[in-house]
Amino acid sequence: MYRRFVKRMLDILISLTGLILLSPVILVLAILVRIKLGSPVIFHQARPGYRERIFTLCKFRTMTDARDESGELLPDSERLTKFGSFLRKTSLDELPELWNILKGDMSLVGPRPLLVSYLPYYTERERLRHTVRPGLTGLAQVSGRNFIEWDKRLEKDAEYVEHLTFRMDLKVLGKTVKTLFVRENVAVDTDAVEGNLAEIRAAAGKGMDEQ
Repeated sequence: MYRRFVKRMLDILISLTGLILLSPVILVLAILVRIKLGSPVIFHQARPGYRERIFTLCKFRTMTDARDESGELLPDSERLTKFGSFLRKTSLDELPELWNILKGDMSLVGPRPLLVSYLPYYTERERLRHTVRPGLTGLAQVSGRNFIEWDKRLEKDAEYVEHLTFRMDLKVLGKTVKTLFVRENVAVDTDAVEGNLAEIRAAAGKGMDEQ
């Protein structure tokens, strides 16, 4: 009952209320992003959601478009400004995702949507993450956020799906609030995160070749 109906109703109610109450904050952040980081203000990226259907994730941009002499974008670490880092550490860059939740692309709680390019590398168990809507926050995020090993993150996502209840969602939301105030285990070095992903992709690819 909760998984099929109540969870979605709560997502609509909370995301709509959040968008209304936080609209002044969202407006101010949009102006600051435009001034400090440029245009477009909103970063859009395709992500797989429920049943692996592709949707467009919306976030505030956190990096500039700085390029080298040959016109190539500089590394993420060089394009990430102090303001962008602040947005990431406080998770304010994710406020536009309330719109994704209202639309039905996402839920307040669920496995975080990863890149489309990772779809071929999931095991059958890891694919459980796509049997529910992806979340603004999730069990893996409150269990270590970006610093937990990737195989463990994906296992936490599977555990969440298997034990999805109202109590579980309340627990994750409570820990999310605590994590935001403590501001621990938040990775802002995207190169490091991509490195971890590259390793798990390589390992997954090797495993598939051996089957």
